[in-house]
Amino acid sequence: MSHFQVTLFSLILALLIASAAFFACAETALMSVNRYRLRHKARIKKRYAIVLLQLLKRPDRLLGVLLIGSTFANILASSLATLIAFHYWGDNGALLAAIVLTFIVLIFAEIAPKTLAAIYPDRVARLVVYPIRILLKMLYPIVWVANAITNGLLRLLHIRVLGHTVEPLSREELRTIVYDTAGKFSRQYQNMLLGILDLSDLTVDDVMIPRHEMVGVDINQSWERIVKQLNSFTQDWIPVYHDSMNQLIGVLYFHDMAREFLNKQTITIDNLRQLLHEPYFVPEGTSLQVQLAYFQQSRTKIAFAVDEYGEILGLLTLNDILEEIVGDFTSNVSLAKRIETQTDGSYLLDGAVTIREFNRAAGWELPVGGPKTINGLIVEYLESMPHTGTAVLISGYPIEIVKVKDNRVKLARVFPRLESYHH
Repeated sequence: MSHFQVTLFSLILALLIASAAFFACAETALMSVNRYRLRHKARIKKRYAIVLLQLLKRPDRLLGVLLIGSTFANILASSLATLIAFHYWGDNGALLAAIVLTFIVLIFAEIAPKTLAAIYPDRVARLVVYPIRILLKMLYPIVWVANAITNGLLRLLHIRVLGHTVEPLSREELRTIVYDTAGKFSRQYQNMLLGILDLSDLTVDDVMIPRHEMVGVDINQSWERIVKQLNSFTQDWIPVYHDSMNQLIGVLYFHDMAREFLNKQTITIDNLRQLLHEPYFVPEGTSLQVQLAYFQQSRTKIAFAVDEYGEILGLLTLNDILEEIVGDFTSNVSLAKRIETQTDGSYLLDGAVTIREFNRAAGWELPVGGPKTINGLIVEYLESMPHTGTAVLISGYPIEIVKVKDNRVKLARVFPRLESYHH
């Protein structure tokens, strides 16, 4: 073999190793490219994304051309390396060529290009998509034959190749994606997106105002006392009942009362009865998604949750649901009074604060699967009546009962999770 032939074979060998590196790089990039980002690019008419999506519709053909090219380059490179080594070192050169070439291919045609493609799949895919499409057209007959054989074997195993689509993301996968957007979206937007995803897991029981915290007007009271109570309310609606909240007769809206007063310059108990709106009841356990849809379709923005016996359990409004998505509409002087940050990092809070409300304010993870309020959580854990000074450890969070009233936790102090606690 002449010196010219050796030189030519050496150049071809280098090109073949480079080709193998190209196919290895392309395979990793095209198989790991972000499909959802690619679809977004295709929607905004990025040509490379449109072409790449077309190729990915038939992964069998795409992998066929990539593996045919890679296999051809590696086998031919091995043959040329053996010829060159045999020319210089005889029979011993063949073994030496196999060892050296294996090392070279492993480093330069496998690990390095695939690592590069795994780190920058989108950039690499953009560069290789057009050459791969050209090669697919050139080698289509070979690819078709190879695919026909492999697809036939897969069909024997009851594996469908044609018609396969990418599975849609689950809700938990979407949550992970939202968490991973840290730095790209503000914490507020992250919480809003997570709040939307959580709606399907929440029920009216999770966000309602419990019955013992509901306030209303007893229609059987004297008119003077009713007027005094009406003047003390800050919201623009109030439940009206006979003797107890379970005998609810309607909901009074202050804008109706204001209109009545402007028309008649006076309001009596009879006028007030006429202004009442029929209350809307929902069964406990109703999904927040379902309830939000009802609020969207109805003029009613207040609902009363009831159990199977018709007993009122609590009240929720459209605002309560929206706050689960966007957070509190005010930075809430009332909320600040109910949840107070202490200098040592602990929180002093009202026992009526809901666990979800506290977790959202503190960024902590007290369990939300059972009781809805801090008081309920402590009482369930104790399995007895609470007493001032008692301390419990719940999910790694030390909680001290600061004040008890009427057998309920009025004030509690929650400390940061212990570092030694493990889930």
